[in-house]
Amino acid sequence: MKSIKVLLFIICLNNLYSCTTDSNSGDVEQNQNDPNELPNDEALYFPSLNSNTWDTKTIAELGWNTDQLQPLLNYLTDKNTKGFIILHNGKIVVESYLNGHTNTSPWYWASAGKTLTTAVTGIAEDEGLLNIDDRVSNYLGTGWTSAPLEKENLITPKNLLSMDSGLDDSIGDSVLPENLQYVADAGSRWAYHNVYVKLQDVVASASNMSFVDYFNDRLKNPIGMSGAWLPSGDFNVYWSTTRSMARFGLLIYANGTWNNQQVLPESFLNEAINTSQGLNEAYGYMWWLNGKTTFMLPQSQNIFSGSLIPNAPNDMYCALGKNDQKIYIVPSENLVVIRMGEAADNENFALSDFDDQLWLRINMLIN
Repeated sequence: MKSIKVLLFIICLNNLYSCTTDSNSGDVEQNQNDPNELPNDEALYFPSLNSNTWDTKTIAELGWNTDQLQPLLNYLTDKNTKGFIILHNGKIVVESYLNGHTNTSPWYWASAGKTLTTAVTGIAEDEGLLNIDDRVSNYLGTGWTSAPLEKENLITPKNLLSMDSGLDDSIGDSVLPENLQYVADAGSRWAYHNVYVKLQDVVASASNMSFVDYFNDRLKNPIGMSGAWLPSGDFNVYWSTTRSMARFGLLIYANGTWNNQQVLPESFLNEAINTSQGLNEAYGYMWWLNGKTTFMLPQSQNIFSGSLIPNAPNDMYCALGKNDQKIYIVPSENLVVIRMGEAADNENFALSDFDDQLWLRINMLIN
């Protein structure tokens, strides 16, 4: 994806090796803040913002099948995985770096990073800076698309979050006005489209800050993430270590809280992880939802029957990125699972057969 020089630039710019983020040390640190309580009465653990430690627990403590760990890791290695983490109630149970990757190596989130934009949009709305039911043109001005004005004015930030803007997804990924053309009224057609990135401009306009500055101040720093946004052609791609992706997954699992600080409003998050429109029931606000009766996929108007990832728990929701970047969150099992790496098999947009095969093997470990 990027040259070594670009990777070094990211590392230097964002202090990816700092003590506030990622380490593979065996040290552990007990959370000293008042914990959230989970249904099973185990305190939800959060790693410190200013230490490189992260508490762990063992597979044996959880009563999982220890003999299934190595087959899982062998599969991950064979499928081009670079970083893999399983958290249980916030503590690391499995952490492995494969195929030349390390705990301090940055990697791209691809479309899994769409959920970062979702989170920041929710924070901005909670602060009263924007309303996701307003017109996008209220923040960007008219003419941000090539749609007729009356059609452009139908498009709201919520439509961008839900992928039902009605703009043509077949032209390409550019979000210049000439490439954003009308196909259907907003809310009447679901299509996976890079136009979501205009939400970053909405947030910047509403906050009078750059999107990156607002993101860093409201989301990245409060949970101790490392990483950087890097423009890549028509995309704005987030790069970080595997543990930083796990920090974000833990924030979402914890209903938007971090050590009792409400970073992301819970009401907005609840909307984000449930069906957001009446077209693709397996899609929220850029979160993919398992356990639904039908689903749609990128670059298709077909509706498929069945659950998105049949082998995964029905209550799982996930952030899915190109070439199998994954954040899986499973409330019923108290799990956050992270996978970074090259495409497991063939290049893909988000979902692939790898998801189902991986969960087949995770199930053998945890059940």
